[in-house]
Formats: sequence, structure tokens, C-alpha cells
Amino acid sequence: METVVIRLITDKPVKKTAYQVKGVFMKHYSNSIVIPMLDGSYRDKFLYPRVQVKILNEQIYVVGIGEGAEPVRALAKELTLLNFGNITFEVVDVDMEESENRFQHINQLLRYKFVSPWVALGNTTQNRYKFLKNADRVAFLNKLLGQNIVFLGREMDVDLSKKVYTKIRLSSLFPKPVDEDNWGAFTGEFHTNFILPDYIGIGNGITRGYGAIHGLYDPDEILDDDGRTNNSDDSDAIAALLESDESIQFVKVSSVPKPRRKSKNKKSKKSKQKKIQSDKIKLEKSRPKISKNKSEKQAKQNFSDQAEEDNNFNTAEYHKKQHSI
Repeated sequence: METVVIRLITDKPVKKTAYQVKGVFMKHYSNSIVIPMLDGSYRDKFLYPRVQVKILNEQIYVVGIGEGAEPVRALAKELTLLNFGNITFEVVDVDMEESENRFQHINQLLRYKFVSPWVALGNTTQNRYKFLKNADRVAFLNKLLGQNIVFLGREMDVDLSKKVYTKIRLSSLFPKPVDEDNWGAFTGEFHTNFILPDYIGIGNGITRGYGAIHGLYDPDEILDDDGRTNNSDDSDAIAALLESDESIQFVKVSSVPKPRRKSKNKKSKKSKQKKIQSDKIKLEKSRPKISKNKSEKQAKQNFSDQAEEDNNFNTAEYHKKQHSI
């Protein structure tokens, strides 16, 4: 699994959101092969976004994972200016970091830092979380983080026969509300026995730039020249850690529900289409008669409304359904 990360070096600090940056990409680089990875075209194919945009320290980062690696690499060659209307940024240079085999187990705990807030709690989980004691809250968040990592592993076709261990160390156990959804976000660090690429998103709001991580370790020390872990035979390493630290928790892969994908059953799809057609006929019969002129006028208005909606596909309303774990 290949990962490509580009950092855009601009002539001014970028005080924009990830949505606004994606909007500029889609408007001014509409022919780029990266655009279908950003505009939702592959949402039915990939539950986890293969291209992600982040604003970190007032700089733009674009991450390409697997199928998104080559499109991000191509985008790096095209970028010259970013015109936001009220301000234009010149892309002075592009830093690129390429890596492979970043999704795999390891027999030690690696340390990661959240470089943007980890949105762990959605509406449902927040209601459960607020009634927990602090000790139970740590265990609850450890489990959520483990589920986040298991989700990633499944999306990347990683062998999950081994246990996934997690240990969080957050700046506060009181979540900070973010965005209009009032999701619960945390900052801090975590440890896990799973190698993850830098700057990928974990948790809710990935398309908004949340949950970006950075590994606080040297990959060259744990991976050999073939991208395999150097300590693959050290099976007692995790056991020793478990004895010395009770806060480390493992997540049973079987307890994490598999992400739902759209069915490809043609027969059921046909039945669904027949039902929709039948409902349309019933609806048409129940509607009052409308004059031809009025009907044409309404049709034009509907087309205009739809065109406006299509032009705003990168708004918060369009992305209401987030990639969550």
C-alpha cells in the first residue's frame, strides 16, 4: 500500500479550511485526475477517503493513499496558483514524501500524536460518554480508537488475525465541541501496535481535515529494506508491555461491525427500481392537474435549483454524511 504526502509551500500563510482548498482545486484544476477522489465520485467505492486535504500550521497538506497516491503525485506537478477570490497564493515549491507498507501490525507500541483534533464522539457516543466515570472514559476512548484502526485495516485489506492494542494519553477527558454537529473532539497522543502513515485522518470528520496523525518514531528503525517489520519474531514484546501497563487495551476484531457497502445484487436492484417506478405512478395519479405553462415554469425552476446544488457540491451541506467509524 503506497502513501504520498505533499506539502504546499506558498508565499503566504494559508488561513483557509480544507473545504475551501478542495473547492479551489475543483474549480481551477477541474481536469486533474485527483478531482474524482475529492468530489465524492468514489464514495460508493471507498468508505475511507483515498485523498485527504489538511491545513496544518497554516500550510496545505494533501495525502494520497493506495488508489489516491498517483492522483496526488500528478496534482503536485500541476499546482502553480491557488485563487480563492479574495486572496491568491503562489505555490513556491512542493515537498513530497512517499512511503510503502505503512498498514501492518508490529510487536511493539508506536507513539503517534494528533496534529488536528480527533473527533471521537458523534451524537450517539456522546450520550453514552457523558455518563461514564473518568476511568471508564479512558477505556471507552481506547476502544473507539482501536475500532478506528480496525476499520482502516479492513479498508486496506490488512490481515487482522492479530490483536490491535491501543493506549491513549489525552490533554483532557472533556471533549471540545466542533463544527455545527457539535461532535466531541480531543487532542493528545496514543500508542498502538499498528504502523500508520503520517497525516492520514482517524475518526469522524476526515473530509474536514480532522483526526490527522503524525508518528513520533523513526520508520527506518522498525522496517527493513523490503518494508517488513524488523521485530516480526519478537512475540513476547507486547506481553511484557501488558504486564507493566494496565492502561493498554486490546480490541477484538470480531467485536467491530464491518462497514456496510452497497449491494451489487442486480436482482434486488431491479426490484427496487420497479418499486420506485410504481410509487412514481401512484404519486402522479394523486397530484392535482397543473397547466402546461405552469408545469414548464416549475420544471425550469427545478433545473435551476439542481444546477445551483451541483455547483455547491463541496459545501458542508453536500458533505453532511461524513466518513465515520
